[in-house]
Amino acid sequence: MCLVGGWEPVCGPARVVNPQVGPPSDPKSTAPCPDCQDFVRTFERDDLLSPVAYSVEMIAHLAVEIDRTSPVPLYHQLAQQMTAAIEDGTLKPGDPFENELSLAERLNLSRPTVRRAIAELVERGLLVRRRGIGTTVANQVVHRRDELTSLHEDLQRSGRKPATQVLRLESIVDERAAHALQLPEDSELIFLERLRLAGDQPLAILTNWLPPMEEPFTAEELAADSMYALLRRRGIRPVVGHQVIGARPATAHERRLLEVPKGQPLLTMTRHAYDADGTPVEFGDHCYRADLYAFDITVHER
Repeated sequence: MCLVGGWEPVCGPARVVNPQVGPPSDPKSTAPCPDCQDFVRTFERDDLLSPVAYSVEMIAHLAVEIDRTSPVPLYHQLAQQMTAAIEDGTLKPGDPFENELSLAERLNLSRPTVRRAIAELVERGLLVRRRGIGTTVANQVVHRRDELTSLHEDLQRSGRKPATQVLRLESIVDERAAHALQLPEDSELIFLERLRLAGDQPLAILTNWLPPMEEPFTAEELAADSMYALLRRRGIRPVVGHQVIGARPATAHERRLLEVPKGQPLLTMTRHAYDADGTPVEFGDHCYRADLYAFDITVHER
């Protein structure tokens, strides 16, 4: 058995026993046993974090390939691969993350390069820095990339189980939606409102208007699959979308459905989707729990 700085034995995955316990007075007692020597690292004091012992077994084998001939900046290559490891479940919520110095040495990168990559993931909510604990993988948040996908598909891609409650499915007349779909104002549109859950946790309220179709959706179909998948089966293929992202307070109706307290804001997204001919095929007005959802957008220099 070995103790590092007053922490639990690190013969195997280490975890904090008592964050208030400082290093023991006897320096010899801080040395790991030979069996643990290769698996112990500590976070640095210049990172404003107390020393924390953890097993790097879970992250030392994370495959990272850096192409130094690529025009893509090194920090972005690293950030992309770390993001993929989090999204595909290689790194799980709560897992300790390799510190800056260790990662830089292992990948033969400069510390500023690694620091920038880690900072990018912190800013996006994928990693969390906590005093006395270090950098860890954040609790699971659904990240929507800048792609034309459905929330159902985003949840499946992140390894989570989507569930849907169909709240409304009917034909209505709506001037705003008709205008968005480039149809006469008195057109009857297909209106659907759904509550999307990740497992049993409410995540988003999805409100959509669609042009009339020969084979309308059923509530059973919408509860079992994504709207985009159902559209594609009917020969309607959204290929491009224009999205406006915002935030606003939740209404009483939304607070009840999403189980959020009064005053907590929601992320919003309004979408116009078009087929390959430029014909509008969907107009959507969605709201999401901001603590469980994020939009992930990469921008490039002109």
